[in-house]
Amino acid sequence: MTNKVRYQLFLPEPLSARLVEEANRPGVTKSAILVQALTLWFDRRGTKELDDRFARRLDRIAELLERLLRDSHIELETLALFIRYELAINPPLAENDAAGRAAASLRFDAFLSQVAREVGRGKRTLDQEGGR
Repeated sequence: MTNKVRYQLFLPEPLSARLVEEANRPGVTKSAILVQALTLWFDRRGTKELDDRFARRLDRIAELLERLLRDSHIELETLALFIRYELAINPPLAENDAAGRAAASLRFDAFLSQVAREVGRGKRTLDQEGGR
């Protein structure tokens, strides 16, 4: 048996009545109820201190995760549009086709502009049914 310290408590009558009512159940004592209540109260205080200690750090981590999600969205959008352009729009170029290469450069600029527009609107090419 552990050492126990006796305390004298003064409770408001309504709280005292609730304590007596709960302690009337079989196998429950007033001391056990008060021990459990104090334990929960102290544990909750410790949780609050942990929240106060780590809240700023967790908020910063959450912001970084949001930024990573945004960046991965941009990367996926870029890749999806690149694949669409490469497979559906751009014909293969001959090695000595200067005009074709100039046109490809213009198409690449258009591609970058479209990526910027899609990301700016919050649209996702991969979320659209059947492409465009």
